[in-house]
Amino acid sequence: MNIPDSVLVVGAAAGGLSTVEALRRKGYQGMITVLGAEAHAPYDRPPLSKQVLAGAWPPERTTLRTPERLSTLDAEFVLGDPAVALDPRAREVRTASGETLRSGAIVVATGVRPRTLPGQEELSGVHVLRTLEDALALRADLLAAKTLVVVGEGVLGAEIAATAKGMGLDVTMAGPMPAPMAAQLGQRVSETLSGLHARHGIRLRLGAGVRRLTGEDGRVAGVELRTGEVLPADVVVVAIGAVPVVDWLETSGLRLDNGLVCDSRCRAADGIYAVGDVARWHHEPLGRSLRLENRTNATEQAGAVAANILGADEPYTPVPYFWTDQFDVKIQVHGTLPTGAQVSIVDSAEDGGRFVARYEHEDRVAGVLGWNMPKQVRLRRQEVVDSHAAPTHSSALTSN
Repeated sequence: MNIPDSVLVVGAAAGGLSTVEALRRKGYQGMITVLGAEAHAPYDRPPLSKQVLAGAWPPERTTLRTPERLSTLDAEFVLGDPAVALDPRAREVRTASGETLRSGAIVVATGVRPRTLPGQEELSGVHVLRTLEDALALRADLLAAKTLVVVGEGVLGAEIAATAKGMGLDVTMAGPMPAPMAAQLGQRVSETLSGLHARHGIRLRLGAGVRRLTGEDGRVAGVELRTGEVLPADVVVVAIGAVPVVDWLETSGLRLDNGLVCDSRCRAADGIYAVGDVARWHHEPLGRSLRLENRTNATEQAGAVAANILGADEPYTPVPYFWTDQFDVKIQVHGTLPTGAQVSIVDSAEDGGRFVARYEHEDRVAGVLGWNMPKQVRLRRQEVVDSHAAPTHSSALTSN
């Protein structure tokens, strides 16, 4: 394999930056260009729904690297100019400003964008949370508000609800699932999380979807559920998931299916790779494709892609990991938590406020979850590693 004389990274968030750092760490000395849609230097997103939204951190604290540290990477950062098209054969990317960037290898790290509700753009007081600007705009609105409705009961919605409650707002969470993070954690643990939110005073209107937003004089006034109930709101946050930013790839001829589809090397085509939230790659031990939206994966996948650009030709086979902080609870998950998995408590504290749950599926330990037990769940991670190393049953050879 010929090592490319230049690398273009499309996306200047954590995944893109980690790719550059991994290339340099592995000794790559070719030209590197980073193209970013936002005008900001790379910054961290997990604090946006917690520390930044709460006002505990100033915005600049989210910056991932100082200007001095970025300069040591000897990379050109082209910021505030989104990619609009890719020609994989020529390995060219066209930007919104009309510039064309050519490179020996291209890494797609364009992330995701939030889903929205019909008509929300027409009402002030309705927010999504993905960027630093989103977080600052939401915080400003919350400081002048009394009531917040969070539409969405996933990770982001639950974190925003917890943060806003800590800011003193009257918070209601709405969504079609029966409990917070039910789709991510399963019934048993999500019911425990539901109790946590209820004890802190969050009103839960779950199990019913949202019909529409209501407004008065151009500003949001409430959220109407499919049950007919209307939840009054000064501010609404829509946290109903995200979609991969792949619209700029529609004319590329690359396969797009809930992300940029890649092989086990995170390669979408010869010389074209993907990293982070946008990447959907084949996980060999699991026997299926995965797309993970979390900070840890963006960093780990960047290391794997950098190695493969430099000739390693190795599959990317992580044990997935994510965490969330809500109120005084840290939830950490190693592996996957499939629907229908058998859940058992394998470690617990006498007070019942801390535990480790094991998720078993198709004769494997698919994942482990720690509830305020970071040391114990980290030790249990080995059970997931051992299951990944075991032969894959034919029944698990599916894609999602």
